Amino acid sequence: MKIWRSNVVVLVIFLLAAIIIGRLFYIQVLQGKFYSAQALGQQSGFQEVTGNRGQIYFSKSKESLGAASSGDMKSLAINEDTYIVSAVPRMIKDREAFAAAAGKELKITKADMLAKLKESDSYVIIKKNVGTSQADALKSLQLAGLTLESMASRYYPQEKLASQVVGFLGGKGMGQYGLEGYYEDMLAGKKGIQEQKRGLNLIGADALPADLNGSDLYLTLDYNIQFEAETLLAQAKKDINIDSGQIIVIKPDTGRILAMAGYPSFDPNTYYQQHDLGIFQNSAVQKIFEPGSVFKPFTMAIALNEGKVNPETTFVDTGSAKIGPDTVYNFDRKSYGKQTMSGILEKSINTGAVFVSQQFSHQTFMDYLEKFGFNDKTGIDQQGEVVSKNMLLKKGSDFGFATASFGQGIEMTPIQLIRSFAMFANGGHVVTPYLVDKISHGGEESVTKPHLSDQVISQKTASEVTAMMIQVVERGFGNIAKIPGYYLAGKTGTAEVPFPDKKGYYPDRTIQSFIGFGPALKPQFLILVKLDHPNVPKSALSAAPIFKKIAQYIINYWQLPPDY
Repeated sequence: MKIWRSNVVVLVIFLLAAIIIGRLFYIQVLQGKFYSAQALGQQSGFQEVTGNRGQIYFSKSKESLGAASSGDMKSLAINEDTYIVSAVPRMIKDREAFAAAAGKELKITKADMLAKLKESDSYVIIKKNVGTSQADALKSLQLAGLTLESMASRYYPQEKLASQVVGFLGGKGMGQYGLEGYYEDMLAGKKGIQEQKRGLNLIGADALPADLNGSDLYLTLDYNIQFEAETLLAQAKKDINIDSGQIIVIKPDTGRILAMAGYPSFDPNTYYQQHDLGIFQNSAVQKIFEPGSVFKPFTMAIALNEGKVNPETTFVDTGSAKIGPDTVYNFDRKSYGKQTMSGILEKSINTGAVFVSQQFSHQTFMDYLEKFGFNDKTGIDQQGEVVSKNMLLKKGSDFGFATASFGQGIEMTPIQLIRSFAMFANGGHVVTPYLVDKISHGGEESVTKPHLSDQVISQKTASEVTAMMIQVVERGFGNIAKIPGYYLAGKTGTAEVPFPDKKGYYPDRTIQSFIGFGPALKPQFLILVKLDHPNVPKSALSAAPIFKKIAQYIINYWQLPPDY
C-alpha cells in the first residue's frame, strides 16, 4: 500500500515536471521570439525625430597669403541642448521627498512642486528650457517618475556680431533673414524614425542618425575683421551720430566676403524683443541707395574703354554745366578751370563727370550698366536680396543721364557697388561675392568656387582708372585715407538722399562713402564704407578716415609688406 502511494506521488511529480518543462520549452523555444519582442516592446519604442540643425562658423584662418591659422574657429550659430522636465506622479512613492529634491535643483519651492504633481496623475510638465548643468544634476538624483526630454535650441554666442548676416531661427523653427533664411533647406534637420530605449528617467535623441542632421556652414567672414568693422561703425555713431551704416570687406580676386558689418544691429537670441522689423534686414543687400561720386570711376571707365577719352584729355570746368533748362553744379559750387581726366576724379568734379558722359551715347551708358551688373542681383547667399532696374533712368532725359554720371538718379545696393568695383582690381572682371566657403554634411564637403565674369572692360582701362584713383588718395580729396608706405586706390562719395514719395532731395541728409582697394598694384582687399546721414557738413569726408583705419588694421593683421 505504501509502495503504491509512493509511486503515485513520484508519478504526479514527474507529470508536473514534464508539464513545467514542456511549458518552458514552448515559451522559450517555440514562442521565444514572440515573447522576446513583447518584452522589448515594453522597454523600447519608435518615435519620429528631427535631426539637429546645422551650425554656422566663422572663417578658420586669415586670408593673407601664407598666413598661419588665426586660432580656434569661432561659432556664429550653434545648437544648445535644453530640457523639458516632467513627471509621472503615479510612479512617485514619496512625493514630499521628490518635491524637495527636484525642487532644490530647479529652484522651485516644495509647495509649488507638490501643487504641480497634483495637476495630473499621469503626466505633468514641471519646467521648460532647463540648462544642461541642471539636467545633469537631476539625472544624478535617480528619481523614479522624473523624465527629462532633450530639446535642441538655437544659440548665437557672438550676440550682435554679424547678426544681420546670420539672421535667426524663428518661433516656428524656420530660418529668418540672412544665412538662416537663405540656407533653411540645408540647415534644417530632416525627420526620421528612431528606436528609443526607455530608461529610468531619460528620453533623448543623443545619438540621432547622422544623415538626419542639417549641413554645417563654414563662412568666409573673418571674425577679427568683422569685429573691427562693427566697432568702427559703433564709434561713428558716437562721434558723428550716423543714423546707420555699412562696411563691406572682400577679397577682390575671389569675391570672398571678409566682413559685412551693419549698424544698428540686434541680438538674434532675443529677436522677439525687437519692435522695428527693419532692423533684421541686411542693408548691404536689402536696401537701395544713390551712390554719389563713388560712381564716377565707372563713368570714366566707359569713356576710356570706348576710346572717347584718355587720361590726359582735358576740359575746362566753369563750376556748372547747362543741360537743357537745368543746370548741374559741383558739390561745393567751385570751378576748377582746366583739368585732365585724372583731375576729375582727384577733385571729384561733377561737371567733369558730365563732360565725360557726353562723349558716349545714353544707350552705351545703359549697355555698360548691364555689363557691370547694376541691373541684376549679385546672387549673394543672403535671403531677400533686392535690385533696382533703374527704370526712371532708362526713360530719363539728358539731365537724368548727366546726374547719373556722378551717381545721382541712379540706384544700387552696397553689395552691387562693391561687386562691380572689384573689376578695377581684377583687370576688368566683375566678381561674384559669397559668404559661405564650405558646406559640410555627413563627412562630405562642398567648397564654393570663386567666379569671375567675362572681361567687361580691358586690362588697360582697369589700370588707367586704378592709376587715377591712386592719385585721388595720394593728392586728391581722398588723401585723408592715405597710409604711408602703401599705394591705395579709392574714391570719395557724398550723395544727396531723395524723398521716398516725391521728386527732390532732402536738404539736410547725405550719404557719405569711400570705396577703395589695396595695395593698389597687387590688391588684397577691397573696402566699402557707407555712412547714412552723418551729422557733419556736406563737404566733410567722414567715411575716408574710417576706410583708413580698417585698411591699416588689415595691413597690420595680415602683415602686408609696404610698397615703398
